[in-house]
Formats: sequence, C-alpha cells, structure tokens
Amino acid sequence: MKSNIFSNSFILLFSFILLMSFTVEAQQNDKPRPSPKASVFQEIGIDTDITIAFSRPGVKGRKIWGELVPFGLAPGNQYSKNNPYPWRGGANENTTIDFSKDVMVEGNKLPAGKYGLHFIPSEKEWTIIFSKNSTLWGSYQYTKEEDALRVTVKALKAPFQEWLTYGFDNLTDSSAIAFLHWEELKVPLKISVVK
Repeated sequence: MKSNIFSNSFILLFSFILLMSFTVEAQQNDKPRPSPKASVFQEIGIDTDITIAFSRPGVKGRKIWGELVPFGLAPGNQYSKNNPYPWRGGANENTTIDFSKDVMVEGNKLPAGKYGLHFIPSEKEWTIIFSKNSTLWGSYQYTKEEDALRVTVKALKAPFQEWLTYGFDNLTDSSAIAFLHWEELKVPLKISVVK
C-alpha cells in the first residue's frame, strides 16, 4: 500500500513539474522579438514581383556603422567557426530577397529565385551579395562559393531612421530602386526587368 501511495505521489509530482516547464516555456515565447519581422513587396514591369523579408533592429542609442555593424567583414566568432563573415542586413534570420522573374541588378542579370542578402559595408562603397543559400541564421555560415551575384553601390547620407527598413523608390515602368535605410544611411540598389 505504501509503495502504491509513493508511486502515485511520484507520478503526480513528475506531472506537475512537467506541466510547469511547459507553462514557463510558453510564457517565454509570448514576448515580442526585440527586432520584429517585416517584409516589403514591389511589382515592376509586367508581373515581376520583388519581396524582401527581414528583421528590424532599432538604433536604440547605439553607434551603428563601424561599430555595431563593422566596416568590412565581421571578425570570426564561435558561430562562424572563426571565419570572418558579412552583415546579414538586419537581425535574426537571414534577410532574403525573392524575384518572381529574372531581373537585372545594377546592370547584372540575376535569375528568378530566392536569395540570401548579405552586405560588406564600408564608409563609401558597399558590396551587396546575393547568396544561393537563403536559409541561414544570419550570415555566420555564409560561404563565397554560394554567391549568385555581387554588386558594389555607394551608400548615401539620409535622415535618421530608428528602425531598419527596406523599401522601393524611383519607380518606373521597368525598374525600381530598392533600398536599405537605417540610422543616417541609405543603401540604394537598382533593379530592372530583363528586356
């Protein structure tokens, strides 16, 4: 009889501990992300759709360019197996750009598809990388061998923007300027339909 009471008490205690662990985990997942997810969409030409998916970190009083986001490649760390890596163009998961049809990016042809978007910032010119791997967590495991295209653009001074954002400017019948805008910097990228 004592063994049965002990066994029932143990099962009850174990069930209570298990239930509490699920409750704690559920409460932890109820908090909003510090860098929430976002996406922007633009159609250019006839049915050429462009979608950029990203997470939006805030400036939050920090110095961004050259500090939080280093110029050049970031130094390697435990997540990158000590290999230097580009910036993910946001926070959390890999920033991605998706094209429904082949496009021209800064005059270079890029096939339709979804790409990981990575950046190598500098004080004047930025390298923008379109990686065939769009499923990375950030840029830690980025490899140059998966590059589909690299282009170089000039960063522009811009009004202060607290939350990182992407958008589209200068729309025409066949092109748009996609941009990244954060803190006091805007990075433009011309995307055109293939003629």
